[in-house]
Amino acid sequence: MSLHLTISEHTRLRRLKIFILSALGILVIALWHIQVGHGEHYATNLEQQSVRRVRIPGVRGKIFDRQGVCLADNAPNYGIALYLEELRPARNATPSVTNKRRNTAMDTCKAINQIAAIIGQPPQIDQPRIADHLYSRKALPLVAWQRVDEQTLARLAEAGAHLPGVDIVVDADRVYPQGPTLAHLLGYVGTAEIQSEEDELYHYYLPDLTGKIGLEKRFDELLTGRAGGRLVQVDVIGFKHDETNLREPVPGGDLKLTIDLRIQRAAEQALGDTAGAVVVVDPRNGDVLAMVSAPAFDPNLFCPKITQANWRLLLNDPRKPLFNRALNGLYAPGSVFKPLVALAALEQGVGPELTLECPGYFELGKQRFACYMGEAHGRVNFRRAIRVSCNVYFYQLGLKCGFDGIYNMALAAGFGQKTGISLDDESAGLLPGKAWKRQTFGEAWRDGDTCNIAVGQGALQVTPLQMAMLTATIANDGCLYQPRLVMAEREPNENEFQEIPPVVVRRMQWPADHLALVKNGMRDVVQDAEGTGRLARLEGVAMAGKTGTAEYGRKGASQKHGWMILFAPFEHPRYAVAIVMDDAVSGGISVGPRMHQLMKEIFAGEGNG
Repeated sequence: MSLHLTISEHTRLRRLKIFILSALGILVIALWHIQVGHGEHYATNLEQQSVRRVRIPGVRGKIFDRQGVCLADNAPNYGIALYLEELRPARNATPSVTNKRRNTAMDTCKAINQIAAIIGQPPQIDQPRIADHLYSRKALPLVAWQRVDEQTLARLAEAGAHLPGVDIVVDADRVYPQGPTLAHLLGYVGTAEIQSEEDELYHYYLPDLTGKIGLEKRFDELLTGRAGGRLVQVDVIGFKHDETNLREPVPGGDLKLTIDLRIQRAAEQALGDTAGAVVVVDPRNGDVLAMVSAPAFDPNLFCPKITQANWRLLLNDPRKPLFNRALNGLYAPGSVFKPLVALAALEQGVGPELTLECPGYFELGKQRFACYMGEAHGRVNFRRAIRVSCNVYFYQLGLKCGFDGIYNMALAAGFGQKTGISLDDESAGLLPGKAWKRQTFGEAWRDGDTCNIAVGQGALQVTPLQMAMLTATIANDGCLYQPRLVMAEREPNENEFQEIPPVVVRRMQWPADHLALVKNGMRDVVQDAEGTGRLARLEGVAMAGKTGTAEYGRKGASQKHGWMILFAPFEHPRYAVAIVMDDAVSGGISVGPRMHQLMKEIFAGEGNG
């Protein structure tokens, strides 16, 4: 049967053929345009969509004492992780992305429960966290257990062949091997906040640990390592396919402190469970050998994050274990301020031969100022006034010197100012003056105010660190150092530490005869049978010191701070010490025996005890 077409039908067929050929030509051109002309652009776009950038934090630098003992370190944190791409169910059908996520979540929960039964530990994550991980971070391993012990790892290893998609991952934890020792000085770390600029560079941002207080905060830039990264290839629904281009993170730099852990421990033991502070300084260079604030806390509680229960315990403790008394505690110094008053009076022309009568009180107009406990010392000269801590003598000495002389001497010695130690949030204390009183109370300065300041009372407030630095300045004949806490730094990837030299703040121009008089009086405080600090005496080592008792709280409440400052050995001092107890009977009775215990341990450790 033949097909006969009219001319009109032939014409329509030709037009249809031309149309089909034209459409095919356009399609070929379009495919060429996409695959050849813009192929590179689309390939790059595809690669960008299938690659995820993951940030890997660097390991934090270490902190050592002056002998090389590690005070802040890093420890491996072993975790059990599941690789979700290996847990995906293989289905013949092609379910939706939502169904795939739901199925993977179910299989993940099943795998976690299976692991929990094997290791005998409940999972540390719940279903909402699993779902969140699947939604936003499924290219990364899901860590279901952290900080697992060796026994748990052994149990897992035994069943490892039957647990597809399960592996052990290792992270770095910040640890403090000495526990509460040096907690206030070292500080602690926490998880760093994500920096928005850097976050834009990564799809998955694993944050660093960052210092929150103490040296960890002050030297955070040095201690924090440089982050590395890796590129994770993912499939169309976001599961990991492969890893490429690993850039290793760089560990942070290290610190070497002036702290001597042996002396630090001796200071902690001497103070015991009593609320207070101890600071030990080397008067030859301003090195801080020990800095104790009691009670303390364990900085290990804070890494990576402190629990709400532990945080509440620390905050609600009435003894304030988080408070650094050595650096921030503000105390009236009491009689430990008298050596400075004595030097100021001598500088203002008061004769060293000055002798006064002490009937147990001093009357100034209608005011009566008592000697400590109303004790009458009789005839008292300059040196004996220091030895027995006669308030009556110092009331009159302060008036003869004049307040301006005391104020200027105290200002030059660093009171009312921060010492400049390498720690944030140091307290400056309070050195009250005439302008301060007028501004605060709208009153003029009176002689009674001078009497109070002359015995370390009134509005005067100092820190234990300031008193230790004054003691060191007297011990070394007038060189006021900035307290040096960091002896050396080591930059990342360097082998050697770079020393940080001592800093001299000021050289006090104290005449040698003035210093000799005051220092000998301080020697009598410890070495003489009449001295108020005789309970600190140590056989075979001549030491010089000063005790102090400062009232605080409501008048008549009988609340007292106990103080003692000391330097030793007397002839060539290597140690300058300040101890304060928040509650005491007196400096001599309460602090003297603790100073004896501390110095005995210090010299015994040298082989001289």
